Amino acid sequence: MHVALLGDSILDNKVYTRGEPDVADHLRGVLPSSDLVTLCAIDGSATMDLKPQLERVPSGASHIVLSLGGNDALMNLDMLSLPVASTMEALLVFRDRIRAFETSYRAALAATLLLRRETAICTIYNGDIDPPQGEVTRVALMMFNDVILRCGFERGLSIIDLRLICNEKSDYANPIEPSGSGGLKIAKAIAGWLGRSRQKNPATVLTG
Repeated sequence: MHVALLGDSILDNKVYTRGEPDVADHLRGVLPSSDLVTLCAIDGSATMDLKPQLERVPSGASHIVLSLGGNDALMNLDMLSLPVASTMEALLVFRDRIRAFETSYRAALAATLLLRRETAICTIYNGDIDPPQGEVTRVALMMFNDVILRCGFERGLSIIDLRLICNEKSDYANPIEPSGSGGLKIAKAIAGWLGRSRQKNPATVLTG
């Protein structure tokens, strides 16, 4: 088994772990020694940035984990403070931003699936953002995650719900990046999806 990790700093988190293993190293530790892990994800990537990563996927890779969307959401945080005259106007702003994200996410996912590997996608976790901004941000993230979930269900893909996995303050190195311990939880969830763990939690991995 050879799994390639694609996406953003959820999987490429070494710079944030303060010397602890990153997700890829944790995954190598929990998988059998005969399994391979290739990190193609690049910190800071958004849905528009996936092509170079796809070109780096090894020909022998059997599985792909894709975690994208968090940076797209960050680039749209301004919509939480735009002046509007009504709730309807605010919702129309959200509609337009989410439509643009959906177009971009669908294109990235379609390009990934062209590789014809067994694929799982990840939701965007809520992060460790203090209230009141954190509470508002979680509401906005629901709309981005709705796109990811619908795309996954339509394609019959497995979905790793990071909101249920990274649910403690210690899972985060800062408000938006996974810590070493958070990365271990993500790695164990991936191992569960791969069928390499006895501790798979069906509440965190939805199988299409």
